[in-house]
This record gives sequence, C-alpha cells and structure tokens, in this order.
Amino acid sequence: MTTDVVPDHGVWFRVDNGATAGGVRRAAERLGRQIELSAERVADLAIVTAEITSNLVKHAREGALLMRPARRAGRAGVELVAIDSGPGMADLTLSSVDGHSTAGTLGIGLGAIVRQASRFDGYSTPGRGTVLVVQVWDGALPEPDWAAGLARPITGEQSSGDGYAVREVDGRRQVLVSDGLGHGPLAAAATGAAVSAFRSAPDGPPDVVVRHLHAAMSHTRGAALAVAEPDPAAGLLRFAGLGNIAAMIVAPGERRRGLVSLPGIAGHQRPAIRGYDYPFSRDSTLVMHSDGVVDRWDLDDYPGLAGRNPLLAAATLLRDAGIRRDDACVLVALGAA
Repeated sequence: MTTDVVPDHGVWFRVDNGATAGGVRRAAERLGRQIELSAERVADLAIVTAEITSNLVKHAREGALLMRPARRAGRAGVELVAIDSGPGMADLTLSSVDGHSTAGTLGIGLGAIVRQASRFDGYSTPGRGTVLVVQVWDGALPEPDWAAGLARPITGEQSSGDGYAVREVDGRRQVLVSDGLGHGPLAAAATGAAVSAFRSAPDGPPDVVVRHLHAAMSHTRGAALAVAEPDPAAGLLRFAGLGNIAAMIVAPGERRRGLVSLPGIAGHQRPAIRGYDYPFSRDSTLVMHSDGVVDRWDLDDYPGLAGRNPLLAAATLLRDAGIRRDDACVLVALGAA
C-alpha cells in the first residue's frame, strides 16, 4: 500500500473503507519513526490519523489523505491533509469540540484531532465537503507558513510531474511551480531537477532564477515553470515564467489579476525570459497552479478562506478545480505572513 520511505512531496491515499484506514495509520507510524519523532508523538500521530481516516470512511465522499514530512529550520514533523467532497459542516469550530456529534456518534473525532495535533486548521461548507490540515511536531511549533502547496499525480500514476518549492534567501521570499512535460517518472524527474536547481539558485530576482533553472535542466525533457517573489513591504510582486503555469494575484474588492508567462520550455531551445512587476499589498494573495487545475475558481466563492493557512486554501482549490486526467499542483502565498 505504501513504501517505507515517504518522499517530501508526500503520498496520496484514497480512504474509502476501514481496511484502507488501517493501512494509512500504520504508514503514519512508520513515517513518524523515520523522521525520529518521540514515541509519545508517534502515538499521538497514530490517534490523529485514525480519527481523520475514520471520519473519511464514515462521512465523506471521495475522501483522500496526503501524508508527508514537514521540514522547517532543520526540524521534521508530519503533515496530513484530508480532502473530501462530502456533506460538509456548517460550523467546523463547533464540530471540533469534544462530545459534539452530527451523526449520532460520540462526537470525539475532531476533538481528539485538535487535542493531539500540534497544529490544526480546517475549512468546511455544507454540500461542498471539508479540508483539514494537521501537523504533528515534537516540541515548539515552527512559525506559520507564508506559502504552501501540494501536488497530485494523474490517475494511475504514482509520481507527479507537477511540483513546487518555497525558499527564502538573503531576505527574498520566492516560490516555484513546475509542470514537467508529460506524465510519470520522466516528468517528475524534470520537475525534480527544477526544484533542486531552485533551492540552490543564486540570489536574484525571478528572471535571474528562471535563467538558472533553464540552464540546469538541459538533461531533462523540460518543464513549464514560473518563479514569483512577493514583496509586500515594497508593494510589489516580481514574476517570471515560461509556459502555461497560471498565476493570479487576488486582493479584497478587486478582480483577480493574471500574471504574464512567456512561451517556452525550461531546459530546451533558447526561450525569451523576462521579469514583470505587479502591485502586491499585505492583504493580497498569490495563487499559482499548473494546467491540471482549471482556472475558473474564485476565492470569493469561499467565504473566510482568503488569508487563512495557505495550505488550506491550496488544498481546497485542488479539490474543486483539479482534474484527474492530468497531474495537478496548486501553491498559495500570503502577503500578510
């Protein structure tokens, strides 16, 4: 069902019966031990995973769970993202209180998750389903993320050709979304090369970074990719892209603004690479995604989601706008973080 090593981009599990739920819990325990969580926190992780999967089995439709290591400042925890298209909840806060039940059960599931998790966040609307984001750490919590993303492979593949990365270097905050050409291991290898080159790229604005990625990817089949640098202190977002990575700035009371990517394939030919600057304030949100996500989404359709945990927003958009016949990736970055 799973391997003994879970890569940092994570493994997706479809959770639709009790047997699957048991396997997911055991995979979580293995991962907790691999990243050297304490025995107590591994036990807490097992409880959290069991409660999440139990809720997916009992109440959800199309329930899925992403499990992956969470690495921050030299430390490691475990991150779980549960997504479903079930009946949803009118008041997730109330449903997270021990003893509350909407289905004639003891109502301890979400309360137990909140108690045992280091960090818990969720978004739910009646008739549209629920998204939960949970982290389990030893010791003190890391700072909240200012940007986060997730990727999902096309149906039938184990590895996704889409991916993302986040970095901070010399005061710059930068994000990458990459879509390796095609699907499967070779597409994943192209995006893996892009992510590796991005993490080691020299300090510079997005167009400089994209040139570095292009030069570093000539041995791969290539990728569409884009790099963004939110700088709300300067009131700007700097951006450079090649190919069909979608990127939009969303600000309260304004229509979303699409960002310009130039034609080309990173790693091939000699594409034109140019940087663009856009207004970007502290209450703005950047959303980037591959073409495995349709662009008809609107954050205004999700009251209260803008400005929340960026992974929560990314997972919600992936659920509702991602397509199964392609790899898919969504990244969200906040101006206010």
